[in-house]
Amino acid sequence: MATLRLDKLNLVYGGKGNAATHAVRDVDLAVGDGEFCVFLGPSGCGKTSTLRMIAGLESPTSGEIRLDGRVINRLYPGERDIAMVFQSYALYPHLTVRGHFELPLNAHKVPKSERERRVAEIADLLQMEDVLDARPRQLSGGQAQRTAIGRALIRQPKLFLLDEPLTNLDARLRLETRAALKRLQSELGITTVYVTHDQEEALSLADSIVVMHDGRVQQVADSRALYADPVNRFVAGFIGTPPMNFAPAVVQPGTTGLKLEVAGFVLPLTTEARPGVLGTGAAVTLGVRPGDVGLDGAPADGMPRGRVVVVEPLGDERIVSVALGAAPTADAPIWKVRAPKHGPAGGVAPGDLVGLTIRPRGLRLFDAASEERVA
Repeated sequence: MATLRLDKLNLVYGGKGNAATHAVRDVDLAVGDGEFCVFLGPSGCGKTSTLRMIAGLESPTSGEIRLDGRVINRLYPGERDIAMVFQSYALYPHLTVRGHFELPLNAHKVPKSERERRVAEIADLLQMEDVLDARPRQLSGGQAQRTAIGRALIRQPKLFLLDEPLTNLDARLRLETRAALKRLQSELGITTVYVTHDQEEALSLADSIVVMHDGRVQQVADSRALYADPVNRFVAGFIGTPPMNFAPAVVQPGTTGLKLEVAGFVLPLTTEARPGVLGTGAAVTLGVRPGDVGLDGAPADGMPRGRVVVVEPLGDERIVSVALGAAPTADAPIWKVRAPKHGPAGGVAPGDLVGLTIRPRGLRLFDAASEERVA
């Protein structure tokens, strides 16, 4: 177990000027002892490049990587006491599962009795006792990935790194392997850094989530905080399924306080949502989670409304896409609504005019220029 610290970490690929790619920008991060930390973001955001610098597979352009307080920038990968699992299984076809587990132990000249004990222990943790003598071609995808995970963990590293290890598995195996990995990491207490673009994986596995975009860390928080209190529009739009709804708005004075003029309707700002740093005429972006929007089949005068575009049945609920406005234009914002199938959403169809109810506490406001959260 170990603590990990990244200080002003930068990585630039290529030459100078326009030919250079600034893949990682001024990343500051602390990962606690035994913590499960997940790097989450879209492709090209810098999460894998950061992981590779921690592993020693890339050299930082600037900044420091500290493991238990020791700077490891100049150490070779084999000297860092770090284990890494890649997206591909990278198994040797001639070795059995037992052979893969023993491989790092043989390299470190671990005595036979200790090797046997560790192999039995890791096989039990991964529920692979029955396939210890099987070769890779005889394994399912989930068993093959667990073999790669076990091979990395059996040497008991200080730090465990995983680069999108479940991407090649089908949905059922991904769920099974994810549960096994979470249980294993919790039991062993190994400090872990995990890279994924799948927010469901991140939200279910992580103690803390590092959201990255354009090489920068956008927010570090647990899953609840990321969902409820995003710091900017990118995080708000990236976290959540379906993602947060957005619409341009302008702050205006109302009869009893401030109000928002939004795409053909007006919303009063409650005490909880009122932005203290914004004045009349300020341009903002309104954000509302699909679960904070309801449907009303008979919209009253003055209430938000829109035309149904698509209805997606999903078990006990419907995801209803609504173009804002009584007569929405081609560029009108389209909001998604999570609605139970037995409520007003049950009978709506594309083209229907519906009213929208919005929970006041569900309003989030972002500055239109900087996209930073302001309320």
